[in-house]
Amino acid sequence: MSKLKTSNEEDIKAWKMKRLIKQLRDARGGGTSVITLIIPPGDQISRVNRMLTEEHGKAKNIKSRVNRQSVQSAIVSAQSKLKQFKLVPENGLALFCGSVEGEDGKERKVNVAFEPPRPLNTSKYLCDNKFHTEALEVLLQDSQAFGFIIVDGSGCLYGTLAGSTKTVLEKFTVDLPKKHNKGGQSSVRFARLRNEARHNYLRKVSEKAKKIFLTNEVINVTGIILAGSAEFKKELGKSELLDHRVKDAVINIIDIAYGGMNGFNQAIKLSTEFLSNVKLMQEKKVINQLFETIRLDNNKFCFGVNDTIHGLTNGIVDTLILWEDLDHLRYKVRDSEGMVSYLHLTPKQALQNSSFIDKRTKQKLDIIESESLSEWITENYKKYSSEIVIVTDQSQEGSQFVNGFGGIAALLRYAYTFESEYDSEEDLSDFEEKSDSEEDSDYGEEANFDLYF
Repeated sequence: MSKLKTSNEEDIKAWKMKRLIKQLRDARGGGTSVITLIIPPGDQISRVNRMLTEEHGKAKNIKSRVNRQSVQSAIVSAQSKLKQFKLVPENGLALFCGSVEGEDGKERKVNVAFEPPRPLNTSKYLCDNKFHTEALEVLLQDSQAFGFIIVDGSGCLYGTLAGSTKTVLEKFTVDLPKKHNKGGQSSVRFARLRNEARHNYLRKVSEKAKKIFLTNEVINVTGIILAGSAEFKKELGKSELLDHRVKDAVINIIDIAYGGMNGFNQAIKLSTEFLSNVKLMQEKKVINQLFETIRLDNNKFCFGVNDTIHGLTNGIVDTLILWEDLDHLRYKVRDSEGMVSYLHLTPKQALQNSSFIDKRTKQKLDIIESESLSEWITENYKKYSSEIVIVTDQSQEGSQFVNGFGGIAALLRYAYTFESEYDSEEDLSDFEEKSDSEEDSDYGEEANFDLYF
């Protein structure tokens, strides 16, 4: 059985960008003073700056003084942000700038610029009452990259598929000895030479696979497809020569009629439906492991915000399971005696004054700072030598995880009994019933993926 597929740096980066884009998409400004600037790769920063200068001049014709000043201020801030870039990044540049209304009704200024995960194929400049994120949303729809190893008796090809973008990473050919009909000692010698050549070929294929699909000792694709027209693909999948991390990443082995580029195209065609279900399959696997651990009642699990964060910060968590849309905030607070602690609240809970009253002293707690809990987790989980899996609510298991467990849970390194303060026994009984029925950034600051609109 292969290990759980945990979220790697690219997965987390894509998740953060998805959250950022959602925040930008939902934000609204006054008038038409919110700027969207999409710059494709190959464009020139100097050209974009000239265009913005021209737009600044045109803005003088806006009749409303307030809107005119807002537009010109946003353009100046956009130009200031562009100064941070000498060249347009390899995948292009997306810039969003303007004043928007926060959840508390107060005006917030936004000025963020970043390189998307894959190349932009459009150029856009818009002034509106909202940010236009469509070009980025298309890129994120297919953010997962899958590796392909096309291997047969003629050679090997390594490639990736991300959405509709296929890339050949490396390929080489081989001339292996054919079978001989000679008898006696010759047949033994030819068989030995042939086996040695096949072994050396598989060694080369394995070494290159490790070099290509491991970055900093971690798999850099969501999964790997082994494909070929002969027995080599099966031999490779079983071979001790193939690095165990690459082997664990293999999600399917398929038969194809060709090798090389034609084989790559055929493997992609045959894998389309399978790959579309891979992410949900991975989510189901980790959530079902959590459910099974709970049924075993071995105290090697926890769920809910307080238990999970307590377990994480105490080094008990092996794998943390996090719903991609968890909306809790992490508040750093200080009590009347100067003691600092942390509260984890939903936006609704944070609006209640009682949430910030010290239960012991009945005094009001001072808020020092706040941030997205999900952002804090993804920035800090490595400090505690933990892994993380980010899941959706798109599957039946994912929906049950969100509704029954609050969208956050963990598999623990060892059995641990939480103190009564963190007790979830009541919630656990609810789960068992369901199981049985099977049912602020300012202009000029560096971009922060959590804008707190």
